[in-house]
Amino acid sequence: MSGELEENISRAILNASHKYWDELLSLDVAICGSGPSGLTAAKYLAAKGLKVAVFERHLSFGGGTWGGGMGYPEIVVEKPADEILREFGIKLTPVKDTELYTTNSVEVPAKLSVGALNAGAKIVTGIVVEDVVLRENKVAGIVINGYPIEKAGLHIDPLTIMAKYVIDATGHEASITNILAGKNPELDIKVCGEKSMWAEKGEESLLTNMKEIYPGLFIVGMAASAVCGSHRMGAIFGGMYLSGKKCAEEIAEKLVK
Repeated sequence: MSGELEENISRAILNASHKYWDELLSLDVAICGSGPSGLTAAKYLAAKGLKVAVFERHLSFGGGTWGGGMGYPEIVVEKPADEILREFGIKLTPVKDTELYTTNSVEVPAKLSVGALNAGAKIVTGIVVEDVVLRENKVAGIVINGYPIEKAGLHIDPLTIMAKYVIDATGHEASITNILAGKNPELDIKVCGEKSMWAEKGEESLLTNMKEIYPGLFIVGMAASAVCGSHRMGAIFGGMYLSGKKCAEEIAEKLVK
């Protein structure tokens, strides 16, 4: 490579980025949202040898984990979700006379992301999913744009990522399911909105609500709660990880022969 350093820096970034994006255009699974359930699903899917990418609108990943409970840097998980966090190498502190554990709210998303990346998943930040690709009565991909473009209100056409399955892991907004339901009312997809806090009920419902809401589209974590009208549960996160792992297992069963 010849030229001035500044030119070489720009060329290196552009060439590497073109290769990176070219490999993203066709995926086994596109995960929308990099919160706890999305990152967990990414790790277990990639570990099965599937081609997986997580798309996050912000520059940081981890969803609502970073702030812990009201800014205090700890979150809570309960058995058996602790087993998942141990697989990621996350330190846990038992809470006396309970089946609960506390863990650091910064360590968790950091190690979840490293676990997903080490398994072979990709994480792409600064990207908003503004629509889905709908082909032959199946969600077949996502429509993406730059988050700064959306924030600026610029009318710039998007690009598409094709995927065999899409996961809505966008949290309380359940934005992917809302887009599908809003743009295609004939599909009769209902988004109920989440109920007020009831920690036990909220945790329990995360596994039962995790499902393929429409062919090609799975809902996990708080997106599943929002779609199905379940209770929120606050700063206890175990159901999120269990939901993400269960989703990965169901998709892998369909794709891994």
